[in-house]
Amino acid sequence: MLKVTAFHQFLQYAAERRKQGLYRFMVLEESLVVIYGAEHIKKLCSSNVNLSKSDLYNPLLPWLGRGLLTSYGSKWRSRRKMLTPSFHFNILKTFNEMINSHAKELRDKLMRDACETGQPYDILDDVTHSTLDIICDTAMGVKVNALHGENSEYVEALSIIKEGVDDRSRSPIGRLDLIYDRTAVGKRVQKAITLAQDFTIEVIKKRREMRDSGTDYEQKKHQPFLDLLLDCTDEDGLSLTDSDIREEVDTFMFEGHDTTSSGIFFTIYLLGRNLEEQKKCQQELDEAIGNPSKDITMDDLPKLKYLECCIKESMRLLPPVPMFGRKLEEDTTFGEYVVPKGTEVGMLIAALHQDPEQFPDPEKFNPNRFDQLNSELSQQSSVEENSNVRRDPFAYIPFSAGPRNCIGQKFALMELMIVVGTLLLNFNIESTQTREELGLRAALILQPLNGIHVKLTSRH
Repeated sequence: MLKVTAFHQFLQYAAERRKQGLYRFMVLEESLVVIYGAEHIKKLCSSNVNLSKSDLYNPLLPWLGRGLLTSYGSKWRSRRKMLTPSFHFNILKTFNEMINSHAKELRDKLMRDACETGQPYDILDDVTHSTLDIICDTAMGVKVNALHGENSEYVEALSIIKEGVDDRSRSPIGRLDLIYDRTAVGKRVQKAITLAQDFTIEVIKKRREMRDSGTDYEQKKHQPFLDLLLDCTDEDGLSLTDSDIREEVDTFMFEGHDTTSSGIFFTIYLLGRNLEEQKKCQQELDEAIGNPSKDITMDDLPKLKYLECCIKESMRLLPPVPMFGRKLEEDTTFGEYVVPKGTEVGMLIAALHQDPEQFPDPEKFNPNRFDQLNSELSQQSSVEENSNVRRDPFAYIPFSAGPRNCIGQKFALMELMIVVGTLLLNFNIESTQTREELGLRAALILQPLNGIHVKLTSRH
């Protein structure tokens, strides 16, 4: 979607045209309208007509097919209705113990490899592999042990796919299948996609056979999302095919892996740059959890309000998904401009979250922006502290909003709080890079080109 320089240029254009809340950008001969004003975002997100995803997502199609992320029309509506119950609170809480277990494995690896060395350590790969372990366990019921270098063929295939998708989404020429599919890179990516899809299909078949035969299978408290998909039926009572399930499982893999890892390591980075806020989180965790080896339970999460505020503020400053894309299904008016049907529209979330009218001093890391209770109780608080009370509800949408909001946002926030909370219970964290030194790269997911380097010291 964007090169590093283009990403910053997009943000610069938005800053220069803040009052308009939108601008037009030409990609080759195609027009892309970029919107970042809350009123324009609301208009698009709230629409029950403009629900089709942008062609910017097309690089994902060879891998994900038309799963929930990329489908549209009647198929999307049917799948959304079918899958929504899978993310009910009572189902999500069954994954709590599993996520805690993986968070502790990450803690233990960092304790061995990075703690007390006095040297900066790049946590990016470890966090990424940990979130891959979590999503494989929760989505498929499969332990790939990516954090410890196992199942390397599948893990490497996912890495090749993600890099290929990133490259294609930033390159106009990469969107031309006839050219890309014939390149060496294109062939390498397609081989990786085939391997990853075959892996998922094999897991589905084994799981279905296990359920049908009753052999070595029992209804456990830790049912993966795959089991829920196997039980799903549409309005006509028809079950999903293996191909249908593969689309949704692979969609969970994409949406529940890179986005959460981005949220985790950017939160760690920002808390490592803002030590007072880190200490407040640690004090809150010590009071709520106590023993650093104890699980962070579902009952504990509501007590961790400041940690949640820090995570939300991190996703404001460094949103895991910096832009959402739609293709207009009807002529749509944004302010004084009428944008015709068929136009590609990018919702530039990274710029939306920087609006100084909605977020005073927008570049400052200030978790109190999201402290609703304290703001409402404060009799003489500043505009900044109270901004969340008067803020436009569409000024902050890290998980999108409206009918096509992220179906897994509660799961993602639970995972972020458990993983970040576990690390803060055990480590003092100091970030050693400036924002500029991160080398931010924006495609479908916001990533640092130069890793996330931190110094870790044990708190115990």
